[in-house]
Amino acid sequence: MTLVSTLIGTLLFTLIAPVVGCFLAGLDRIVSARMQGRVGPPLLQPYYDVRKLFEKERASVNSVESVYVGAALLFALLAGGVFFSGGNLLLCVFVITLSSLFFIMAAYSTRSPYAEVGAARETLQVMSYEPMVLLMAVAFFQATGSFDVGAVFVQPHPIICTIGLVFLGVLFILTIKLRKSPFDLALSHHAHQEIVRGVTTEMSGPTLGLVEIMHWCENVLFMGWIGLFFVWGNPISVALALLIVVLVYFLEIWIDNNFARVKWQLMFKSAWLVALIAGGVNIALLAFL
Repeated sequence: MTLVSTLIGTLLFTLIAPVVGCFLAGLDRIVSARMQGRVGPPLLQPYYDVRKLFEKERASVNSVESVYVGAALLFALLAGGVFFSGGNLLLCVFVITLSSLFFIMAAYSTRSPYAEVGAARETLQVMSYEPMVLLMAVAFFQATGSFDVGAVFVQPHPIICTIGLVFLGVLFILTIKLRKSPFDLALSHHAHQEIVRGVTTEMSGPTLGLVEIMHWCENVLFMGWIGLFFVWGNPISVALALLIVVLVYFLEIWIDNNFARVKWQLMFKSAWLVALIAGGVNIALLAFL
């Protein structure tokens, strides 16, 4: 991986990911509405919402909130650029975690009680899923011999054949990272959020628009992680990976519409237990066998 390829990947990700993420968000709303017996909004409703946010007057409770949000978006775009340019997966994990930390700092900077509760819950979510994400990077190295994402394209078989348990663990924490019920503790895109809008309570206008775009880009990156398990040296594998990504996304929508929110204690314990069993056991087997 070179600096030039990373910059090109980041630029392409900046241009393409928001578009793909917007369509995924619109599809999410339509499918959720159909599951609930409603017609639902048009496919481009997320775009209309964000465009309206950018047309509003900028009104922030302080001068640093938008800076933190902008930094969070920047690091999310950089993480996507590193990943889709075939760069270092471990670096991608660290950068997207740094993006989450800036987002948490943006909520804390508002000094709003509701936003601080949301930021505390966001911190708990990061603490819950981060072990499994790190174990995913370690298992990827064991399966390919390299942290570079591009290494999967020279493998004789998909890496899910050797780290299938890790895939199940990633599938579990994906619900947390996509902010789906039952783990949407800090921020929900639905009306059942009891702490108003949680971590984004005090965000509005263009700042909130940047948050939405960041979530779109994050979703594309996380779906890329899922597709990574099903790619190997055969070009046809890319089509298979896309099919699996679509099926997993529909699964997450179904889970979101059929499970009630749990307490943070259950989320934390279950995520770490899954990381220990799925990630730890799989890595141990690869290390000893």
